[in-house]
Amino acid sequence: MSLLDMIGPVMIGPSSSHTAGACRLGLVAHHLLGEAPKRAKIGLHASFAKTGRGHGTHLALVAGLLGFAPDDARLPRAFEEAKAAGFEYEFKDVDLGDVHPNTAHIELYGEEEKVTVQGSSTGGGVILVTAVQGLGVNFGAFSPTVLLRYTDAVGMIARIASTIAADGVNIAALTCTRQTRGGQALLAIELDAPLSPQALSFLDHWPDTNWVRLLPKLMDG
Repeated sequence: MSLLDMIGPVMIGPSSSHTAGACRLGLVAHHLLGEAPKRAKIGLHASFAKTGRGHGTHLALVAGLLGFAPDDARLPRAFEEAKAAGFEYEFKDVDLGDVHPNTAHIELYGEEEKVTVQGSSTGGGVILVTAVQGLGVNFGAFSPTVLLRYTDAVGMIARIASTIAADGVNIAALTCTRQTRGGQALLAIELDAPLSPQALSFLDHWPDTNWVRLLPKLMDG
């Protein structure tokens, strides 16, 4: 049992699951977009939809999408901050099926980029990201995570792992999902340390790679 398990996360808001966790889900989308966010469509499932407003879920999600951490003093003013930044958002209640009740589906748009993220706030400010760009993943942002979307080909995972090893970084966990054989695939690799800009650029310039992002560690501890 960790200190986080006993006293909860450092945060602003009434509920670690509806506020801190929701904020971190927004932060995941913010970092993966790779540019300043302009608008968002946010689907709220089950408990998030039914009790979110009373627990600050809507504020927290918008705060995260703007790049605010759960302990940022601007979180309670997230709607005002969004208006000042020209950031537009809309919420709707959705049924995402057999998923955790505190789940959000986020479509985030910038000037040129779009990212979709689905994830759950599982309690104590902890999150589980279950889909990115429509493909399944399974990570909690406890460590730096590199995500790559590419065209499925023989040896791709080995090549990526070799590049990471050559950068002096160890792999902690890995998940890979593909649409079909030879179709689009998404690899999420949790790392012991961030990759260097040179290694990320190297991966990004491969012919079969069409999207690369490095998500920083978002969890405390």
